[in-house]
Amino acid sequence: MASHHTQSDTPGTTSGRALATTLGRTGIWTGALRATDPARHGAIRDAAAELEELGFPALWLGGSPSLDQAALLLEATSRITVATGILSIWDHTAAEVAEHHAALDPAHGDRFLLGLGVSHSRLAKDYSRPYTAMREYLDALDAAPTPVPASRRVLAALGPKMLKLSRDRAAGAHPYLVTAEFTAKAREILGPDPLLAPELKVVLEPDLDRARTVARGYLAFYLSLPNYTNNLLRLGFGEDDFRDGGSDRLVSSVFALGDAEAIRRRVDEFLAAGADHLAVQVVTDNPMSDIPLAEWRTLAEALPLGQNG
Repeated sequence: MASHHTQSDTPGTTSGRALATTLGRTGIWTGALRATDPARHGAIRDAAAELEELGFPALWLGGSPSLDQAALLLEATSRITVATGILSIWDHTAAEVAEHHAALDPAHGDRFLLGLGVSHSRLAKDYSRPYTAMREYLDALDAAPTPVPASRRVLAALGPKMLKLSRDRAAGAHPYLVTAEFTAKAREILGPDPLLAPELKVVLEPDLDRARTVARGYLAFYLSLPNYTNNLLRLGFGEDDFRDGGSDRLVSSVFALGDAEAIRRRVDEFLAAGADHLAVQVVTDNPMSDIPLAEWRTLAEALPLGQNG
């Protein structure tokens, strides 16, 4: 096979369609399955196995996970794709990620997808020049003894430059805390073929006042991070929308709230805007520790999972 590739043969073009088929229409995003406490390993394994049994094609592990934490989920399953959503480039060197990936992915039937991101200045002590840092990190992954193929990685991307990088140097983009309008804009930048797999927060609660309270309790943290607020400002929100956990307009744009039918409508809206796949995060009072099995079971019945769901 020729080693060169043309502009029409970029990673996102060649691999985005295949990944979209593998990931299906809807997966689950959760930080609660990070194995930080050995006492929880059994519950985490059981939950991952249940997500697979429910028919979800993809499981996105949030909360800046490590490859070891992703490996536990791969070991507990046999069919589902496990993705990092996202691994912070400041927490793990490209050399160690490439070395670990070289053992992890073949051992589990190419079911691992490496989601990479630059995190946030407040969370990463070495944070600096994020776009350049990501580009150099991808260079190092490419130069490793066993490279991480561009077709097996996606980038957390909000701004136009990072979206273009996810198109040109990865299989596509995994944006977090975005709207359906953003999704349409991102698709325009990416073009038709690269994977676009946004995360969407959902509160499965028919009492909308209660649902908004839960949503604001979680959203407040993210509204302290400039990468997110700057992106929301680009989308036409104002500083007033960021106060007190978010305005009604903001909450209803970045969350799906209500019963299963209402959640399905919002998911369909994101898919219609250009998402190939939606990584759905169930938000509870403690979303990074609660394992919301009841909500996942409800969503498995309500949402499109496979390509034809």
